[in-house]
Parts: sequence; C-alpha cells; structure tokens
Amino acid sequence: MVKLNKIYTRTGDDGSTGLGSGERRLKHDLRVEAYGTVDEANSCIGLARIHTGTFPELDAMLARIQNDLFDLGADLSTPDTGETLAYEPLRIIDSQVQRVEADIDALNANLAPLRSFVLPGGSPASAALHLARTVARRAERHMVALSRKPDETVTPAALKYINRVSDFLFVAARVVNDNGAKDVLWLPGHNR
Repeated sequence: MVKLNKIYTRTGDDGSTGLGSGERRLKHDLRVEAYGTVDEANSCIGLARIHTGTFPELDAMLARIQNDLFDLGADLSTPDTGETLAYEPLRIIDSQVQRVEADIDALNANLAPLRSFVLPGGSPASAALHLARTVARRAERHMVALSRKPDETVTPAALKYINRVSDFLFVAARVVNDNGAKDVLWLPGHNR
C-alpha cells in the first residue's frame, strides 16, 4: 500500500534517490534513468489519451498499459540483489506481455500492411502516440544497457514488456489515423 503524506522529504537534495530496496543511488544512475524514462513514457500516454476518448476500446487498453508501466517502474526500482527483502517485490510477469500482444493482434487485424515507414502525425492522437512510442523505445534502450551491466539485473519479462508496449503504441497510432488511411508515409529522397 502506498501512502504519501508529504511530497518533499529533502532526502534527494544531495542528488540521490531511494530505490524500492532502500538503497540510495545517484539520480543519474542508469537504473534511475530507466524507470524515470518509463515514467516519462507513461506521462506521454496520458497526454495521448486526451485524444483517444472517441476510441473507447483503445483507451481502455492504454489505461491498462499505464497501470502496468507503474508496475514496471516498481520492478525496475527494486533490483534483485539476492538479498531478502521485508516484502515481495512487484515484478512484470509474462501474462502482462501476453495481454499486450493480444491487444496488438486485435488492433492490427483491421490495418493494411505497410509499404513504407510511417512519419509521426496524421492526427493529434497519432502524433501523441508516436511520441509515447519513441519515449518507450528510449526506456527500452536504458533497460537493455542496465541489463548488460555487471551486478545489475532486469527481468526478461520486463524487457519483453517495454518492447511490446512500443509496438502497441505504433499500431495504436495507425488505428487512430483511420486504421492507417490517414498515415503520413515516408517518401525516401523526396525533397532532394
């Protein structure tokens, strides 16, 4: 149970922050960058949802992803050090990955195959979803880098989850562009 009575604690004034395990890390630590970027992607999805109200099924999917991204942040903020904690850390699990895959498949069923890359745009909702997608990809890059560091761990399910979320956001951006009919396609070398 989360309980936040006081928002500022002054404990981070020295440039450090506390992980879920109680360990202190510098705010520019790669683990903090990873879960901070997950939070940024979540905020971008929140902004995109301002424009997705006319797509209730998609909006419900995005709401579930937002909640899961908090789970992912909790997962990343509590590294598995092998030490016993006073609580069971929250971890992303395979069923969360599978649910996003099922959502991608459902949304993708009505989309025509692409014959070019898609430029972000077409509609405000699509542009916002593409922005969220690129931030999710940045979070994924941080997570992969973190997973390759000695003495650091990122669960395989967490890596799969963030990868699927960015795929989902790409498909969702096409859906809100009239199922891809209003996609803005890349024209290689068009402005030479």
